[in-house]
Amino acid sequence: MVKSFRRWALISVSNKKHLIGLARELIKNNIGIISTGGSAKTLGAADVPVMEVSDYTGHPEVMGGRVKTLHPKVHGGILGRSAVDSKIMEELGIRTIDFVVVNLYPFEETISKENVTFEDAIENIDIGGPALLRAAAKNHSRVTVVCDPGDYPELIACLSDGQLIPVDKRLSLAVKAFRHVAGYDEKIANYLASSQEELGSQFPFEKKISLERKKLLRYGENPHQEAALYLLEAHEPNGIAGCRQLAGKQLSFNNVVDADTANECVQSFSAPSCVIVKHANPCGVAESHSAEEAYNMAYSADSTSAFGGVIAFNRPVTEGLANQVLDRQFVEVIVAPKFDESSLRVFAKKENVRALELSHYSTDQENNWDMKSVSGGFLIQEKDKIESGNLTNLGFRVVTKRKPTPDEERDLHFAWKVAAFVKSNAIVFAQNGLTIGIGAGQMSRIYSARLAGMKAKDAGFSVSGAVMASDAFFPFRDGIDEAVKQGVTAVIQPGGSMRDEEVIEAANDNAITMVFTGRRHFKH
Repeated sequence: MVKSFRRWALISVSNKKHLIGLARELIKNNIGIISTGGSAKTLGAADVPVMEVSDYTGHPEVMGGRVKTLHPKVHGGILGRSAVDSKIMEELGIRTIDFVVVNLYPFEETISKENVTFEDAIENIDIGGPALLRAAAKNHSRVTVVCDPGDYPELIACLSDGQLIPVDKRLSLAVKAFRHVAGYDEKIANYLASSQEELGSQFPFEKKISLERKKLLRYGENPHQEAALYLLEAHEPNGIAGCRQLAGKQLSFNNVVDADTANECVQSFSAPSCVIVKHANPCGVAESHSAEEAYNMAYSADSTSAFGGVIAFNRPVTEGLANQVLDRQFVEVIVAPKFDESSLRVFAKKENVRALELSHYSTDQENNWDMKSVSGGFLIQEKDKIESGNLTNLGFRVVTKRKPTPDEERDLHFAWKVAAFVKSNAIVFAQNGLTIGIGAGQMSRIYSARLAGMKAKDAGFSVSGAVMASDAFFPFRDGIDEAVKQGVTAVIQPGGSMRDEEVIEAANDNAITMVFTGRRHFKH
């Protein structure tokens, strides 16, 4: 039976998902199977004909399975070149192996377990698997290498059609295998480096980032610049990079940047909320009892800047909300956790409106960091964490004689969250769960305060009784004096200035309340 097979496949998999179905298709298509111990037992138990590696090589698996496929009859069968090595392969009894189906020991899953020992981690470092994948990928001109069970259906389809695996598909699978092995080795290196605690830091001496292109973009920041969106490989699609576009034309670089800012901001609120962003800055933020009302409020905060902006919701978009938005303004992108089918029919009438559905959002994933390019390199930092809860349980301090009222306390925390997403220097005026004025990106904090007041006035709001949030401390009392002049009654800021006493005195002089957070939220 063994000699009757036309071609051969080597199978050695840790993840045995869909293995039996694939193996049966191989046999059906006259492809014999050589397999290692665990995989061979699984196939044998399912009555799939299989030749164990040890029977093929004439050498038993040794050292508890540490050495099994590292043998010339295995690697020669994979690396052999038809026109060059046929004679030596025949002399040594080496079978030509045309398919290599391998996935690796679950190293990442092992080290993610609680109480995993260093010895367990070491035992789950695969040696033979990466060697098989690299050999097969190197010889992809003849060999088809598969490292992902997700690729089995396409392989089966080619076999069922009686077709040879196309050379471009073999190349694509080879690239995937090399990337898989590179990522696997990187995880091992990072684990071993962290076990030495050389740096006392979450940032290793050497950091490799594996990215997979998700889509080409219309253009970059400007039309003459090309751009693309990439996903972090080996992670569940998350955030804006992992969202699904359900409607509208191709995204641009700026669309993605603005959508990310809007989504990050709206995700910091638990009540139904809406964030409108223009040029990477929130221009209107509101939380209310419904997404519809939150949108009405956010739009009213700065209807001029909202034109051509990006809108994010933390609740599903209904047909009514879709109509409400499109009847009122021109919008580039709408981000939400879900879109009703009826809302998509509304957006379909406007080709320019992109609908992005956020299938998953988590701030706890591995590699939860920000990266910025600089000339010749990159800056990497932890992602900023926005405080949740009320002012008291967060440990914020009231530093003035007057304490905030319950309404002021709620608005202070609301404004403080928004300030974290506004470009520095950031000043946010808020009242009743709504931003009524935002000053962003000014070189002087007092000018940001004046700009926020001007925005409020232009939108028809009175600042009287509003609260003010500042992303960093006030270096002088002039910022407080300016806020008081405009009608602000409560201030939240990090504190920490050399002139904090002077700033507190300015607040007390005007009978307003001030809270120190002890933490700043610069955003550059």
